[in-house]
Parts: sequence; C-alpha cells; structure tokens
Amino acid sequence: MQNRRQFLSHCTALGLIAAAPRFAAAIPANGEAAKMYTLFDAVMALALRTQPELTTSLGLDKDDLAWTKFELSDLSLPSLAEAQTVAATQLTSLRAIQRDQLIGVDAVNYDVMEFALAGTVESDRRFKYGNPGGGLPYVLSQLSGSYREVPDFLDTQHVIETKSDADAYLARMSAFARQLDQENELAKRDAALGVIPPDFVLDKTLLQMKGFLSGSDQDAPLVQSLVQRARAKNLPGNWEANAAALYAERVRPALLRQYTLVQGLRAKALHEAGCWWLPGGDEYYTLAVKKYTTSRISPAEIHKTGAELVASLRSEADALMRKAGYKKGTVGERYRAMALDPQQRYPNTDAGKQDLLGKLNEQVQVISAKLPKWFNRLPKAPLEIRRVPPTIELGAPGGYYNRPSLDGSRPGIYWINLRDTAEVPRWSLPTLTYHEGLPGHHLQLSLNNEAGELPLLRKTLGFSGYSEGWALYAEQLALEMGMYEDDQLGHIGMLHDAMFRAVRLVVDSGMHAMRWGREQALEYYIDQIGDPEPAAITEIERYCVMPGQACSYMVGKLTWLEARERAKRALGRKFDIRAFHDVGLLAGTMPLTVLDRVIDDYVARVKTSG
Repeated sequence: MQNRRQFLSHCTALGLIAAAPRFAAAIPANGEAAKMYTLFDAVMALALRTQPELTTSLGLDKDDLAWTKFELSDLSLPSLAEAQTVAATQLTSLRAIQRDQLIGVDAVNYDVMEFALAGTVESDRRFKYGNPGGGLPYVLSQLSGSYREVPDFLDTQHVIETKSDADAYLARMSAFARQLDQENELAKRDAALGVIPPDFVLDKTLLQMKGFLSGSDQDAPLVQSLVQRARAKNLPGNWEANAAALYAERVRPALLRQYTLVQGLRAKALHEAGCWWLPGGDEYYTLAVKKYTTSRISPAEIHKTGAELVASLRSEADALMRKAGYKKGTVGERYRAMALDPQQRYPNTDAGKQDLLGKLNEQVQVISAKLPKWFNRLPKAPLEIRRVPPTIELGAPGGYYNRPSLDGSRPGIYWINLRDTAEVPRWSLPTLTYHEGLPGHHLQLSLNNEAGELPLLRKTLGFSGYSEGWALYAEQLALEMGMYEDDQLGHIGMLHDAMFRAVRLVVDSGMHAMRWGREQALEYYIDQIGDPEPAAITEIERYCVMPGQACSYMVGKLTWLEARERAKRALGRKFDIRAFHDVGLLAGTMPLTVLDRVIDDYVARVKTSG
C-alpha cells in the first residue's frame, strides 16, 4: 500500500533547484540522456525540499536536508495550484528531449517519467476535486487524510535518536495541526462542487476521528510515541509535558475542527458507492483505472475479465476443497465454514496474536531459504512483521507494507491487522505473507531501493499495477516454489486470495462503472469468497474511496504471467527464471506498458546473443 502523497503533484517552488545535488544517472550520460538526467536532478531536488514526508521516508532528512525533519508538506490551495503548474512545466521540459535518441535504460527512464507526469497533468487539468494527481476523489475518508496518516508517519518513520530529532517531532506536531486546517479548506472546496464522500464512508471516518479525540492529552498516541522513544534514548527534557501541551493547544482543537466539518458533510452525504455520480465521474473512473493499472484495459474489459476469472478459480478451489473433505455448499459457503472452524483460528487475545506473528516469521524463514533458486539478486534490507496500530486498525486493510529507507536505517515492515483474529484464519496467512513480505512487496521494493544504477527519482515513483501485480504474482510463485506441497489448506487459501482479487475486478468496476450499490457489491463479494461481513465491508468501502486501485492487483499479475509466458515461448531452453526476474525487477518500478517493452527487449537480446 503506497503513501497517498504523490510527489510529482506537490512540488511548489522552481527556484529551489539551483543548488540541487546529483540524484540521477549512476553512469556518465551525454546528449539527450544528459539533458534528461539534469531534469531528473531538478525534479528530485525540488521534491525533497517541498515534501518533507518523502525526504524522511527515504532516510534523507539529514545533512543539507536536516531542516526538512522539522516540516510537513504545504497542503494549501495556493501551494497545490503551484504544484500543478510545476508538473505541467516539467512535462513540457521532458517532452522537449528527443526520445528517439535514447536507448536501453535511458529510454526506460524517459518512458516511466513521461507516463507519471502525463497522468498527473491530465488528471489535474480535468478534475478540480480530490487529492492532487488523481486517484482519490475524497480528501477526507476512512483511508485518507492527515488525521490518520501523520500520527502513523511520525510513529513509524520519524526516527528519534537525538534531542534535535525530538524537537523536530514537536515541530511536526504543530505542522500537523496546520495540515488539518488546510485539508478542511480542500474538503470545503470539493463540497461546493458537490463532491462529498458517501454516508457510510463518513460514518467510519467520524468513528476513527472520535478515537483520536478520546482520552487525555498525555495519553494520546501521538504524544506517547515521542515520550516512549525519547525515554528509550535517555534524552533530557520534559517531553511528555511539552508534547501534551502542544497537543492540547494546537492538535486537539484542529482535530475537533475537522471532526465538526465532517459531521456537517455527513448531513449532506448520499449513499452512492461509486464515483460515477461525481462531476465527470465516468471519465474520472476511466483515468483512475489507467493511473492504477498503468495498462490500456477499459472498465468494461475489467468487469468481463473479473467474472471469467472468478468462475475459473471457483472451479479450481472446488476441486481442492473436495479433496480436503469440504464438500457441502457453494465454494463461498465452504470458505466461510473453513473460516469459522475453531481449529483454524488463533485466540483473539494478546497471546494468540503473538503466536500468530510468530508463525508469520517462521513462514518468512522457510521461503527465504528457497529464494536463491528463483532470483539472482536478493534484498539486503531486513523484513520486520508488526501489528497495525490499534488506533487505525478499524479502517485499515488486512495487511500492507512499508518499504525500507534508502539509507538502511529503517527495515521493510509488513503490517498485519489483528483487530480480530477471526478475520485472519490460519489457512489465509501464508499467502498474505508471500504477498506482503517475500517474495512479494519486500523483495521487489527493497531491490528497487538497492538498484544502484537507478536514478533516485525512479526509486521514489510508485506504480500500483507493477508493484501490486508483482505481489500477486509472488503468491502464484510461492505455489511454484513448493510452499504448499504439505499445506493443502494453505493452497486453498492461496486460491481464495486469487479469487478475492478477481472479485475485486467485478465489484470495483461494478460500483464505479456499472452503478452497483454498496450492498450489491457486498453481497457479490461475500457470496463468492465467504469472507466475514466486517472484513468484506472494510474492503468494499476501501474500493469506494480508491476507484480503480483494487483492479491493479489482478491486471498486474496477468501482465507479469503473460510476459513470462511470452519469454518462455520465444527463448525455449534459453529461458532462465532468475534472469527473467532480474530483468523485470532491477529495471525499477514502472508502468505495465513499459514492463512489456522491457521484457520484449530482454528476449530480443537473448535470442541474438547466440
């Protein structure tokens, strides 16, 4: 799951690039390539100075950029308008470079950047609501907004080692209050255009906000994160008193203002689940699908492909279930029975949750030993498995991943939601681990970080179709690696998750293009895969506020599999799975349209190498 703040959309001051350090080419470049990497340097330097969250996430908030650790992004309307102008200027500058004179990795880097900038500029030009760069129509929801992102960001990514780090944390607490008020202005702008999240979305948003407002100032998670970490480092100072006072004076009033605003919006909210009813809603969804899948697939094709895959995977699951002794009812009903089996549940206690985390770590160790047969290059960054903070678990997905920092100071983190262990039965856990951890997100994103030949700009760009497609492909790869040879129920769980992503194609396009209601989508979802209603509601409501994103998983997986089969057919005995994985991963995160070209170029090179 990627951070919502797309850095190409938040650059705000062209004058800041004059002293830019070199962030681009790892090898000398000449001609048009040199022009391109000079532009990349300028874009990257500007992003690091105007998006402090990005700088911290990358582990670069030190030395000349140490001041950014005291800041958060400017989300004001003038700042975002400036960002749109800057993105358009950057795209014009890039297109002035002669693409036909670029070859190899230079051409790939151009194509990736052109896709990212063009999508941002097109969305900004056509739509005047939602988050910058498109893809999220609502500024405030159960999954978007500083109210939920900043506390998590400060707790998990703002490193505290020194007194200066703790002072910077306090400065960011103050900036957090400013961001909340800036988002209020964005939400008011959107409401004036008729863009208000659905009633059920605002209900969950208000519930989460109320959680942040409950309790004393001293006990607020935002305060205690600083207190506990400063204490662990024996930093001198009365951090609890200072942080609690700042929370009381600045943060709590800003949270309350946002809560009050959302309450007012709730009174005007409709129950429509899809974005089709928003201004230009059908076009918005088409662009969102393009943004997230980075492919040329249409909403109608997504719906048809999803229905066909659901039927195929259901048949495969049915056969395995019968072998395992589950023969009664539909496939969805049998999945439900498996989920309700007490033997397949960890106790919903602290001890049970700790046992669950221990099992996940065991699975990571087992698959790690198998990786060298499938990959030439493996990540150096360690992987940690952590529980989603209870303060945000209500609206958070079942699992997600934060990549490691570039400097190695922060590991990759696989977060698992343990609000209720009944939502994560034993047979579902292996596939989730292979998706979020190894060989999924952690392997791909760590290698992306560690690819020395990639410009820093490329390492910061995220494309859901590629990354989520890889993680879903990794679930299939784990089967091929033999991870389910002695785990029949785990194999059934793997098919459940594949069907889950196929169901996503149907319900996401159903709500946003076919005008399904929330309840119709929920009924289809539960009927097909039998998930508990609370988990199903979380998923369906996620798709409501992130149109198109849920489609990126299966579209990406199909693209990876099709590219592999194409390479196998063309190369025959010359095909090497490790080389294929290296080519696809070490070229960095990219649109799926570019991935296809990268694989085809690799095939051509091998065929002519003799």
